Amino acid sequence: MMRVSQLHFGNKMSDTIFHKIIDRRIPADIVYEDEHLIAFRDIAPQAPVHVLFVPKITIPTLNDVQPGQAGIVGRLAIAAANYAKAQGFAEDGYRIVMNCNDHGGQTVFQIHLHLLAGAPLGRFG
Repeated sequence: MMRVSQLHFGNKMSDTIFHKIIDRRIPADIVYEDEHLIAFRDIAPQAPVHVLFVPKITIPTLNDVQPGQAGIVGRLAIAAANYAKAQGFAEDGYRIVMNCNDHGGQTVFQIHLHLLAGAPLGRFG
């Protein structure tokens, strides 16, 4: 099996904290994994439930998603929705967020989806 740290994006090798989690070089509270993505609890949660869904293919930002990779964004959303259903809070509601670059609040440059739930999150947008 190829380690995620061996995956390239353009000419750049990626080695973010998320890649280290995928490669099991650092621990995480993993709640879901399949061949395409991994999901784990955020270490600094912004809601009672805060899970990050991360693709195993290296894509630094949403701006870098190529047309042929569009399905990975869908996989992240479907995995988050399935997790919400399995954990019993889908009907109450949840929020998913993806940040892009510095002004968008992105701090780890590997695309990922935040799933926030477990309490009223207030109106947004």
